Amino acid sequence: MLTVAALGQPELSARLRGPGLRLRTGPFISCIRSSVPALGVALARMYGDYPVLEDDVPADFDVLLRRPRGLRRLVKPQVFFHYDGMEPFQPLPLAQLYPMFEWAMNWCVSSHAHSWLVIHAAVVEKEGAAVILPAPPGSGKSTLCAALVARGWRLLSDELTLVRLSDGRIDPVPRPVSLKNASIDVIRAWAPQAQLSPPVADTMKGTVAHMRPPQASVVRADEPASPAWIVFPQWHAGAPAELVPVPQARAHLRLAENAFNYSLLGAAGFATAARLIDATRTFDFSYGALDDAMAVFERLLAERR
Repeated sequence: MLTVAALGQPELSARLRGPGLRLRTGPFISCIRSSVPALGVALARMYGDYPVLEDDVPADFDVLLRRPRGLRRLVKPQVFFHYDGMEPFQPLPLAQLYPMFEWAMNWCVSSHAHSWLVIHAAVVEKEGAAVILPAPPGSGKSTLCAALVARGWRLLSDELTLVRLSDGRIDPVPRPVSLKNASIDVIRAWAPQAQLSPPVADTMKGTVAHMRPPQASVVRADEPASPAWIVFPQWHAGAPAELVPVPQARAHLRLAENAFNYSLLGAAGFATAARLIDATRTFDFSYGALDDAMAVFERLLAERR
């Protein structure tokens, strides 16, 4: 299997400038084009283990990241994102190229992957059991996800949980874990072995960095997982780690609120969410320390053995 790392930087840059780099992330193939050298450097750093496909393989997403043309590229360095020839976003400062790439890839999936119920949630798996972590920004979701992955849980996704409409299982789409502001230093200190991208300051989400997924999670991107728990996390400074059961009806509503395409899918979205709720135990989870949080999740696993 050809990977990004096996290409080497010159070939990687040539593909980005030319026909496009066909990168596979879980069930999706993206054709990525860019003449901006920094994108090739970032992809080599964060996507080295990911499969690369040949130029004749059809892509699900055709994306381009480019600099402005003419004098604008000198006066105001920016980066533009194009999807199938359209510009769905405003340009961002050139220094935010890599975060923009990750946000754009999330948008591609959440806006077009309607063969799944797509939930704004992290999802990790261990011993055959997956835990879904739906939560709004600022809840500590990504910090918790990164910590679990650093302790041996398989990363299925940091942002997008793909629930099959047919059987309710979860298809992985592992990509780098987004960390923001204080959580960057928290993960650096707590998991020094983790590989993080250089932080980018002053984005719309503050300072942003990304954690590279473990190779084992990337290699197993074809293996679906069975959901066992839905846990709605919330970080509170100094709070003890505590799980509180959530009634099924309330959990269904909250899951729907965190889904990108629940209403668009109509009856299929309702049925998939209902099946998911029936198959899992649902909790609110508050925590203030990662060591305590890890112990709680290991107890959940122990209860299934």
